[in-house]
Amino acid sequence: MDRATAVGLNGRAATAKASARSGIWLVVLGSVLWGVDPLFRILLLKTFTSAQIVLIEHVLLLVYALPVVWLHRQELRGLKLRHLMALLFISWGGSALATILFTSAFAHGNPNAVLLLQKLQPLFAIILARIILKESLPRRFALFLILALLGTYLLTFGWKTPIGHWGDIATWSGLLSIGAAALWGGSTVMGRLMLGQMKFETVTALRFLLALPLLLALSAGEGMALVHSAQPVAWGAVIANLVMGAFIPGLLSLLLYYRGLTDTKASYATLAELSFPAVGLLINWLVFQQAVTPDQLVGFVVIWAALFGLSRQSE
Repeated sequence: MDRATAVGLNGRAATAKASARSGIWLVVLGSVLWGVDPLFRILLLKTFTSAQIVLIEHVLLLVYALPVVWLHRQELRGLKLRHLMALLFISWGGSALATILFTSAFAHGNPNAVLLLQKLQPLFAIILARIILKESLPRRFALFLILALLGTYLLTFGWKTPIGHWGDIATWSGLLSIGAAALWGGSTVMGRLMLGQMKFETVTALRFLLALPLLLALSAGEGMALVHSAQPVAWGAVIANLVMGAFIPGLLSLLLYYRGLTDTKASYATLAELSFPAVGLLINWLVFQQAVTPDQLVGFVVIWAALFGLSRQSE
């Protein structure tokens, strides 16, 4: 091997390492932006239902989705049935259906049991990534998985047992919660699959575009009547929150997420997504003045320690 070839190989290896590490942190950054979503939702929920909010945001995001799909229409050629199914899984399963299942689980069961079962999401993503994407897990990955799940558990429950009767898990609401976790975990894997076929901008645009028919059907089923508010509605503030909610935790977060997922294994990305509840803790403390317990602080530190270790391991 001559010197020029060796330099070229070393350069490509260094670039691959940098891409792997930056990919993890872009997924983290995209997930962090999901954590600011409640800042916009609180006012909107006084005027609209959840389905109406999501529908309006997707309509606003057509400003992005339609031009991108048209400009990148060449990428749609040659897609196989499994790619179309993956796109529908991302746009329908990972967004709308998972949220519906999770909300229904809360309405019909023990909230703590529902939250506990939702923590299975990374396990579903890792298993599906192994089966569908043939991803291999490097050494010490199990350690980071345990740390990340432990940190998330502490954020949610502290050191206490979340439920008094383990029979609460084996209920209809438990199955709904497991279904939501599987859909969210599978959505990560399907997103990684599609990023091998098209650009991240196109995947993001198609996620918004393909979700519209389902959201229209769900909103039509609810009826289009607005939520009755006891206070006068400040429509200027409502519109501002709709626009910012659609383009910051909506569009920008997914662009960062899918850009990072391009260079990141799905099994790594699903752990990076756990930065979302960690940031939610900060938002609750800084904005909503909710007290942070020592258990939650420990969980916060454990999650970020796992993410830093994960970013080094990803090289």
